[in-house]
Amino acid sequence: MDQESFVAGQRQSRIMGSASLKALAHPLRIEILEVLTVQGSQNSSSLATLLGESSGVTSYHLRQLAKHGFVHEIEGKGSSRERWWERSRGSVGLDTGESSETPADDETVRMVAKEFAQRRTEALMDFLDNAWQVTDGEWKDAGVITTFNLRMTPGQLEKLATRVRDQIAGLAAELDEEGEQEGSRPVQIHFNAFPLLPNQQHRNQA
Repeated sequence: MDQESFVAGQRQSRIMGSASLKALAHPLRIEILEVLTVQGSQNSSSLATLLGESSGVTSYHLRQLAKHGFVHEIEGKGSSRERWWERSRGSVGLDTGESSETPADDETVRMVAKEFAQRRTEALMDFLDNAWQVTDGEWKDAGVITTFNLRMTPGQLEKLATRVRDQIAGLAAELDEEGEQEGSRPVQIHFNAFPLLPNQQHRNQA
């Protein structure tokens, strides 16, 4: 099962190894990545304010993320005392078939994937609860939440997921090349495709 996070821009893609996974296996580091993705570049002090942490803590975690290429310092911005960081472009994937070498690695993959999934779910729930308050009708109408229910083999599921993922990534790259447009705002795209477990099937049929 792939778990992928993509930031439009320079097209790069890598599957994380065990060392990178361990570097990311901290909820605050994933939260830092999410803030950098949605709100843009930050320094340790601004991140500390946003996340309710000390600047020393955020600075430490930024350096750890940078060691494995998740973030990088913005050259020419800030000073030696106040460094500015942004999330690295391209996609980062979690693939249990490629990244896991030991049972501990399997658990790390699950933990990181669950953290990303939880934050995606929270973003969706926040939209459903608050979109009518903070966006106009044009933005609400532009979004879509869609569910399809099918019966398929593992091969068919992999085929569907790969085609949809590649299509979204290609369109995202095209839009990014157009540059930031007037009236734009951060947009997050979710695509989930996975087999229902027995208890999920029961709930869906109830």
